[in-house]
Amino acid sequence: MTVKLAVLFYSTYGTNHRMAEIAAEAGREAGAEVRLLRIAETAPESVIAGQEAWKAQVERAAQIPAATPADMEWANAYLFSAPTRFGQAPSQVRAFIDTLGGLWSQGKLADKAASAMTSAQNAHGGQEATILGLYTTFLHWGAVIVAPGYTDPAIYRTGGNPYGYSHTQGAEFDEAARASISHQAARLVTMAGRLSA
Repeated sequence: MTVKLAVLFYSTYGTNHRMAEIAAEAGREAGAEVRLLRIAETAPESVIAGQEAWKAQVERAAQIPAATPADMEWANAYLFSAPTRFGQAPSQVRAFIDTLGGLWSQGKLADKAASAMTSAQNAHGGQEATILGLYTTFLHWGAVIVAPGYTDPAIYRTGGNPYGYSHTQGAEFDEAARASISHQAARLVTMAGRLSA
């Protein structure tokens, strides 16, 4: 059975957008059918317009389809990428998750592989808390969490986060970062394939 991977991202300034693109490419290379999906912006346009970098990112991502509950039903693997906001996923991500109650109540999010990535402005800005918070939601769905763990040397080269890749905003997406993201996506595809077999 082909793995159907939904790579869902919310990105204010572009960091998580880039992470999601790297993950989507790795998912395709691992043999999955991939949908790269943005989580819809919910902040007022007047607020976004007041920050050039935020406005530019909204425009950059506009051509990417917005994630829907139908995408979640279609997929048998999920990879979420979102920045941390005070140690939690941003309100845009939580708002999208709140649309999934119908699917959840029917068991349509259960038994699917799920993983998460994040970023923050500094190296200790709540990344692990954000990922673990998303994993709590995935547990409520009955999804099967697929964290990268210490299963590849790339994890050690990027700070050793076994929960999911985390990026410091403004840092370069060097070879080590790309390898870590790619490993997490490929591992998710592999495990989703095993669950679907």
